[in-house]
Amino acid sequence: MQPTLITIFLLLCSNVFMTFAWYGHLKDLNSKPWVIAAFLSWGIALFEYLLQVPANRIGFTVMSVGQLKILQEVITLSVFVPFAFYYLKEPLKLDYLWAGLCMLGAVFFMFRSKLGL
Repeated sequence: MQPTLITIFLLLCSNVFMTFAWYGHLKDLNSKPWVIAAFLSWGIALFEYLLQVPANRIGFTVMSVGQLKILQEVITLSVFVPFAFYYLKEPLKLDYLWAGLCMLGAVFFMFRSKLGL
């Protein structure tokens, strides 16, 4: 499989863990002391890093650090919006669309050299 596809897949999986580590406790542990949420989040984040570190190492063979970062942010937003809507029951706002459009602009500028522009 291509390094870019492996990187995207690993970052998608990593972001699922990251999103639960960062925000899952807001729904499930909001009545518990924050320190319990912190330790549980650290445990979840371990799985995030076990996927994210190899993703970045593989991705770095075909992308720059800036390109990896923008790719990560696009994937983060792609995972976060459904998580916020379905899991946390947050209302879907146009702000997500505007943020996504800004991210597409960032993707264009970071990857335009690969497009020959």
